[in-house]
Amino acid sequence: MKKIVLLSDTHGHLDEQILKFCKEADEIWHAGDWGPNVSEGLMDLKITLRGVYGNIDDALLRLIYPENNIFTCEGVKVMIKHIGGYPGHYAAGVKIKLAEEIPAIFISGHSHILKVMRDSSHRNLLHINPGAAGVHGFHKVRTMVNFKIDNGKVFDMNVIELGARA
Repeated sequence: MKKIVLLSDTHGHLDEQILKFCKEADEIWHAGDWGPNVSEGLMDLKITLRGVYGNIDDALLRLIYPENNIFTCEGVKVMIKHIGGYPGHYAAGVKIKLAEEIPAIFISGHSHILKVMRDSSHRNLLHINPGAAGVHGFHKVRTMVNFKIDNGKVFDMNVIELGARA
C-alpha cells in the first residue's frame, strides 16, 4: 500500500502546511507549475517524488521532469500531464495518448480548479486535478489531494484545503 499526496500549481510556494501532509506520504506527485525551489524542498524529504513540468517551469525543471509522466504504482497505471484538460474537454493530443496508454488515473493541473471525476469514455478512468496549492492565481482556496493505492485499488481520497490563497 502507498499513501499518495498530489499537488499542483505551487508556483514557488512551499509552506509548512504542505510539508506536513507530504511528510506523511509514501509518494508525492506534482502535476506541474512547480516554480522555484519547490522541487528541491520536496526532494529534501527523501520521499519518492514524481511529476511533470508546467508552462511556467524553467529549463532546469524541464530537464528533471517530463511533459508526460506515465508509470504504475501498486498495480495502477497513472498518467500525469500539466495541461491536460478534463473529461469531455481534453487538451490537444491528450485523448489520443489516453487511448494509447490506457491509464486508470489521469492527473492534470494548470486550471487551478479542483476536479475529481470519472471518464466513462476512457474505460472509466479516474481524472484528478488537485487544484492549486500555491498563492498565485485566481483560485480562492489552496487545495491538494491525498489518497491510498493498494493492489490495483484507489481509496481513502481526501481533498485537503490549505486555506485562502492570500
